[in-house]
Amino acid sequence: MNGWSVRNVTDASTLLENAHVFDHAVTPESAEDFLRREGHLLLMAMTAEDCAVGFVSGVEMRHPDKAPEMFIYELGVESAWRRRGVARSLLLALHAEAIERGCTGMWTGTEQANEAALASYRSLGAVIDQESVFVTWDAIAAGDVS
Repeated sequence: MNGWSVRNVTDASTLLENAHVFDHAVTPESAEDFLRREGHLLLMAMTAEDCAVGFVSGVEMRHPDKAPEMFIYELGVESAWRRRGVARSLLLALHAEAIERGCTGMWTGTEQANEAALASYRSLGAVIDQESVFVTWDAIAAGDVS
């Protein structure tokens, strides 16, 4: 027994009750919206007492000229539970779900300084691309981008 089990979250109340694992506030509206969106998936590592110690979120993606892929949107583990296999369990569960959904690969991005995340990904055979860059916009509204 490792102290937790990985569960596929399908109800907003679980997200609200375990909002402590997220970076920002979770509202009933945002939890429900995430869970009802096609291809969105959230897995939580839960103790026997139903307390989340980590999560991984994924989004199934498809492009007309490519096979489906699973994008790892975010991975988080409570500091007291790190280096105990929680991230690995979450990623393996997401991988299994991706295969079940017909995805042919998984991908994500993170900061080069995020050594913990990179180590977790490498331990599962991920290739770290040192050449890619991320392009982001902080706000998208009419007229913000020209």
